[in-house]
Amino acid sequence: VFDLGGGTFDVSVLEVGDGVIEVLATNGDTHLGGDDWDERIVEWIISEFKKDQGIDLGQDRQAIQRLREAAEKSKIELSTLKQTEINLPFITADATGPKHLNLTLSRATFEQLTKDLVERLRKPFQAALKDAALDQVDEVVLVGGSIRMPMVQELVRELTGKEPNKSVNPDEVVSIGAAIQGGVLAGDVKDVLLLDVTPLSLGLETLGGVMTVLIPRNTTIPTSKTEVFSTAEDNQTAVDVHVLQGERPMATDNKTLGTFRLDGLPAAPRGVPQIEVSFDIDANGILNVVAKDKATGKEQKVQITASTNLSDAEVDRMVQDAKQHEADDQKQRELIEARNTADQLIYAVEKSLRELGDKLPDAERGAIEQTLTDLKEAKDGHDAAEIKRLTEQLQQVSHALSQQLYQQGQAQPAGGPAEDGHDDGVIEGDFQEM
Repeated sequence: VFDLGGGTFDVSVLEVGDGVIEVLATNGDTHLGGDDWDERIVEWIISEFKKDQGIDLGQDRQAIQRLREAAEKSKIELSTLKQTEINLPFITADATGPKHLNLTLSRATFEQLTKDLVERLRKPFQAALKDAALDQVDEVVLVGGSIRMPMVQELVRELTGKEPNKSVNPDEVVSIGAAIQGGVLAGDVKDVLLLDVTPLSLGLETLGGVMTVLIPRNTTIPTSKTEVFSTAEDNQTAVDVHVLQGERPMATDNKTLGTFRLDGLPAAPRGVPQIEVSFDIDANGILNVVAKDKATGKEQKVQITASTNLSDAEVDRMVQDAKQHEADDQKQRELIEARNTADQLIYAVEKSLRELGDKLPDAERGAIEQTLTDLKEAKDGHDAAEIKRLTEQLQQVSHALSQQLYQQGQAQPAGGPAEDGHDDGVIEGDFQEM
């Protein structure tokens, strides 16, 4: 669905069959519409009149209003005509008397003036197809009065390789669709089902302030997703669940939908508790989030009704914001992930050192403790590469410690020698920390 209205442009990729309409992806530009084409004609008229008469109509508010009306009329006429006359008597006056405006605008000139606007339609269309994992479509439905411009229809043919479907009136199709959906919601229409998509990704905050996505953007609803998380500290008896919406990797840069606390967790080493978090969105876009401790069965939940009712402008702003900060966000995420990995490994190695006690030679213990100190200092800095280097160095030490524990036959309370062998993998890898 290629929808170019007066102020916005929207693309929706739908799968239709057996009365089910599934939205596969959406995209668009909330700052692009027919008004922009009108404005280009206004600018052209002002420029031509200034060349001819030496008067700048851009400073005359009353004249500007008349120019906008004339520009819209010209745009409409050029959808069917090769050229149009713009005739505005008494548009202004100077010391010599009243001035009249009479110009001829050809379709070719109009298309040259607005060539860049047409090109801006290309990227959202391609992005929507990419999000839907498609490279071609079967039908293209045109929506909105501005879609009548020949240059826009030509772009649609170029992008899709198909003749646009003109079986519906582009001015009426939105109201028809709204009436059908109203009938579906009211229960009056039984044989049609509209499956919408999530406009933005949904997730929660995890260790280091990272947003962990459970339901990606453009996922068809209704849908649900469950993941298991764990604690970030020893003897942690409560976790705060921070529900987020957005496309940025860091929690602080996204929109908070809700927060709640799950308490009463049994005191245990970090990474041991298993907290099952479920996201469930129904067909009406209502999000239910449930956090459950698998050991005790205790749970807390929250219902969020505002997860899908964002305006197109809000969605577009958040998506563009993510694209604009993509490089910086990637660096920040790499740093946080490096810190998290280092933190998990430090915990595992210190645990192994305690279990080995005085069975480890002083020289070897000293070298390990020095590496631990170096990594702790690096972890508080901002050099991700240095953190990774020291983490790899400590990882080798961790493997050597695990081998010693195994060889010496040390009893392990949480599952034997294998636990230290992948302390940072089994505990921290299987379940993310909250």
